[in-house]
Amino acid sequence: MRDDGKAPDDPATETAGTAEVAFELDGTSTCIARARQLAAGFLARMQADHGLPVSRRATDLTQLVVSELVTNSFKYAPGPILVNLRIVAGAVEVAVRDSGRVLPRARAADTGRVGQHGLEIVLAVAQRFEARQEAVGKCVTVSIALLDDPGST
Repeated sequence: MRDDGKAPDDPATETAGTAEVAFELDGTSTCIARARQLAAGFLARMQADHGLPVSRRATDLTQLVVSELVTNSFKYAPGPILVNLRIVAGAVEVAVRDSGRVLPRARAADTGRVGQHGLEIVLAVAQRFEARQEAVGKCVTVSIALLDDPGST
């Protein structure tokens, strides 16, 4: 990561005057860590450049959600993964698009199940969750509050 929070040769594009970033991941195993870095860098830039209050918990949860969604795309959908992050009404909205047609759904609770709890975790921390099919593939969108409570940063 560079000092400005961007990774070297950052594929992210920011639209001037908006609190939004989009990047394409190559769908290889290193894309998951890269997505977490880019998400944390985006929130750090929003704080530094725009004075946006973002709690440490919001940054951690955003990285967790990005990691879970990109991991699912990596595992179940061939090809590139598109990630959009934007600030909307006191929340960071994470949208992950991939070529998969099957929409994710939470599984019934099973204390004996090892793994495959990612969507359950995402649903537990999300303010809002939406999964929809698109012309090509699907988009999963999650919103995470930027602040835990008033005065928390």
